[in-house]
Amino acid sequence: MYRVYCELKLNLRVKRKQRIPPRNPERLSAPNKQSECWSMDFMSDSSRNQRRFRTFNVINDFNREALGIDIAVSLPAGRITRYLDKLVEYHGYPLKIRVDNGSEFTGKTFIG
Repeated sequence: MYRVYCELKLNLRVKRKQRIPPRNPERLSAPNKQSECWSMDFMSDSSRNQRRFRTFNVINDFNREALGIDIAVSLPAGRITRYLDKLVEYHGYPLKIRVDNGSEFTGKTFIG
């Protein structure tokens, strides 16, 4: 039986499922002053006539103020970086930016 399995190349090893190590996410800390931490994320929705659009939201975590919302059908990386430059001119640089590590932020365009 073993010889027949080997001739038919059915004796391949079964790969076991890799275990993912448990994550220990750190608790979100509340900032103590203005522009210490910003949160950024993308959202999508559709209008009444079923036209899809996306929004890019930037929030100040200290007072939960929306610093800016950019709305468009398409939001390429160049547009987002120009929009962030405008926000920095007006509000100044934050100490930290918090993102959800979605596919929008893990692309090669944002990684320097």
